[in-house]
Amino acid sequence: MFWIVGAGAIVQSLGKMDDNPVTAFLVTQLTHVQWEGFRFYDLIFPLFLFIVGISIVFSLDRAREKGGRRSMVTRILRRGLLLFALGVFYYGGFSKPWPEIQLGGVLHRIAACYVLAALIYLIVPGRRGLLITSIVLPVGYWLLLTFVPFPDLKLEKDTVEAVAGRVGSGSPFAIAAATPESVRGLYEEGRNLTNFLDFLLLPGKKAQLYYINEGLLSTLPSIVLSLLGILAGQLLKNGSVASSRKVGFLLLGGAVCIALGLLWSLQFPLIKRIWTSSFVLVAGGLSAWMLALFYYLIDVRKWRRWCRPFVWIGSNALVVYLGARFVPFRDLAATFTGGDLSSFLDRHVAQGIGSVVTSAAALLLVFLFARFLFRRGIFIRV
Repeated sequence: MFWIVGAGAIVQSLGKMDDNPVTAFLVTQLTHVQWEGFRFYDLIFPLFLFIVGISIVFSLDRAREKGGRRSMVTRILRRGLLLFALGVFYYGGFSKPWPEIQLGGVLHRIAACYVLAALIYLIVPGRRGLLITSIVLPVGYWLLLTFVPFPDLKLEKDTVEAVAGRVGSGSPFAIAAATPESVRGLYEEGRNLTNFLDFLLLPGKKAQLYYINEGLLSTLPSIVLSLLGILAGQLLKNGSVASSRKVGFLLLGGAVCIALGLLWSLQFPLIKRIWTSSFVLVAGGLSAWMLALFYYLIDVRKWRRWCRPFVWIGSNALVVYLGARFVPFRDLAATFTGGDLSSFLDRHVAQGIGSVVTSAAALLLVFLFARFLFRRGIFIRV
C-alpha cells in the first residue's frame, strides 16, 4: 500500500529529476511489465492476495470458535459481496450507463480469491488437502491454456471491428463463430484462452477493451496465492514451532516455489496480466520471503518502532486504498508545496526537486490520514 498511495510517485519524480542508472532501475521496477517478465511492481497485487490468505486463518479460526460452519459461510459470502460492491464503486459505480459499468478489477479479484480460498479452508481437510489444491489449480490452469482450442482471433480493435463489420454484428459469439480457424497453447497478449473467454463471457466495461488483467479464468491460479498465505498463516499460529524455525520454513518454501516457477516459465512464461501458473509460483515464493523478512525483524528481533507508520496504513488498508482514489492528496499537497515554492526549489536546488517535494508531501498526508484513524480507534473493515 505504501508504494501504491505515494512512494511510487516519489520514485517517478526522482527519475524525471535525475535520469541516472540508479533512478532508471528504480523507475523500471516500479512500472508493470507490458506483458512477459517480472518486476517489483508486479509483486504488489499478488502480495495482497497472499496477505488475504494469512488473514483468513486468524479471522476464521476465531469465528470457528464462536459459531458453526453455516454462520461462517454467511460471513464469508457477505464480506466477498461487500468487497465486490466496493470494486464496482471504485471504478465509478453506476455513474455511466450499461455496459460501461466495470465488473472486474483489483477489488473484484480480491473478493473472489477471499471467498473461494476461505471456503476451501473450511471444506478441505488439513494442510495436505490445501497443498494438493494448491497444486491442482495451477496445473489445471496450465492444461486449459495449453490444450483447449479457441478461435484464432487477435483481440485488437481493428481485427475485431473488421470481423464485426463482415458479419453485421458486434456480438462476441457472432464474431467468434465467424472465425473458423482455431489455435491452442498460445500466451500472446490478446491471443490466448484467458483473454478470449473474457471477450466472450465477461459482461460490462473491460479495462483492456476486450479483456481485463483480472479476468474470469485467471481467477483459478490467483486463488493459489491466498492458499499459500493460508499455509503461511497456519505456520505463524503454530505455537509448537520456534520462531527461528518459522523463518526457515518460510524461506525454504519460498525458494521451492520460486525455483519451480522459474523452471515452469521456460514453457509457461511469467505473465502477470493472465496470471500464468509460473508467475503465481514466483510471486508466492517472493511473498513468503518478504513475510519471513518482516516476521524476523518485527516478531523475532522485536525491531518495531520503525514500522509504526506502516501499521497505521495496514490497519485501514481498504480505506487508504479508496482514499487515494477519491481524495486528491497530491492536489492538497500542492497547496503547501506548489506554485512559486516549487519553482524556487527547481531554480535554486535542483531541476525537478519541486515535484519530488510535492510527491513526498502527498505521501505524508496519506500517513497523517491513516494516523488520524488509528489514533482514534477508527478501523473500517468489510
